[in-house]
Amino acid sequence: MTHMPSRLGGFFGRLIPPTPLSRQLAVQSLLFATGAGTFNTGSAVFFTQVVGLSAAKVGLGMTIAGVVAFLVAYPLGKLVDRIGSKPMWALGAFLGAMMFAVWPWLHGFSQYVAMSIVFEVVNNIGQAGYSAYVLNVLPERERIETQAHLYSALNLGFTIGAVIGGVALAFDNLTLIRWLPLLTTAIGLVNAVRITRLPSPPRRATTHPVAEPRAEALESISAGTPQAPGAMRNKGWLATSFFTGVLWTNQTLLNVVIPLWLVQRTDAPHWILAWLFGTNTVLCVFLPQFTSRGVATIGDALRRVRWSSAFFVLSCLITMASHSVAAFWAALLVWLGHVAVTGAELAVGSGTWVFQAKLMDPQHRGEYGGAGEVARTLGQWWAPAAYTWLAMERGDVGWLVIALISVLAAVGMHPSARTAERFAQRHFEVRGGRSEPGSEAVGAV
Repeated sequence: MTHMPSRLGGFFGRLIPPTPLSRQLAVQSLLFATGAGTFNTGSAVFFTQVVGLSAAKVGLGMTIAGVVAFLVAYPLGKLVDRIGSKPMWALGAFLGAMMFAVWPWLHGFSQYVAMSIVFEVVNNIGQAGYSAYVLNVLPERERIETQAHLYSALNLGFTIGAVIGGVALAFDNLTLIRWLPLLTTAIGLVNAVRITRLPSPPRRATTHPVAEPRAEALESISAGTPQAPGAMRNKGWLATSFFTGVLWTNQTLLNVVIPLWLVQRTDAPHWILAWLFGTNTVLCVFLPQFTSRGVATIGDALRRVRWSSAFFVLSCLITMASHSVAAFWAALLVWLGHVAVTGAELAVGSGTWVFQAKLMDPQHRGEYGGAGEVARTLGQWWAPAAYTWLAMERGDVGWLVIALISVLAAVGMHPSARTAERFAQRHFEVRGGRSEPGSEAVGAV
């Protein structure tokens, strides 16, 4: 018993970001997610009862906006490399906050679609800038641990936002719901102002090696620096991003297929759904700092990919078994299946952060992020329709096919990541006698 306080202190101590910069970034993630979560919680009521849309039209508008977001991802990524990651992030955050102030004034499908398209473009601007900024500003040795903390902060923020949105919904007052987006605007504006006060990523404009022990990345490229082939010519990166998207279809199981399965194919009580999402939220707040420990190389990331696929398969097998058992056992099995797919989410998350840090061109992280987003989208856009049909219509065979898809993605990830690693070693590490300051060889310990 005398050691319990120190163990608890060590556990909770790891939940706090270790450096001032990582704590600042965690606050940004918390603010963004709190604002977004506040609106998202009541968005179904807002769009159907305030804007006056049917559920089908809400879904159609989201699909149209998603197609546009897919088309602009790559050019916006290239724009990040021209303008800079911090200005793009701040611009996206400011415009995104102001967009929420427009929502209460909209009515009808055409206005909703136009707004959704602009909103997705603005969101992509901010996301592209944010993703590049985090990698550009952090020393290499801090990137994975910090991103784990940011993932926790996002989940905590979405939880806080869900509570705020839930309280607003409890009043059952459409006037309150109509103006709730203004709270998201206020939070978003605070977030945008704070972004402008973050340190700017360093620039390197000399042709001589830099000896500082930091792995800072370029925001601009000096004249005469040899250019690596563009992201769209890096087949290993594109394939790795595609397989990453396939593995991230665990979110389709998490949010769509398993809840539908519980409701339509088991005798489990429907209130168990709250336990499913509550457990996922808690695990994703408290565990990323621990599940990402020891992940530093491409080999480590591929090991996490194998873990993710194993958890994915386990989730399919457990959930599949819940169909023909009594209500208590069905509820328990579905809950365990949901926990297992959360394990898949946590594992692939830590691997993804390494791929981004190691396999993206340090001088063109915006372009690589945009190209990766295109490939990831291709890897997962089909999943909601395909997985739902396989599970609901094909039963056990469908679940086994879903599991097999995860295994094939994990298998394909290994040669693609190694191909991207060799590409990085040839083109990124040494350009005119220079390498990224303080960085180690790609994939080295």
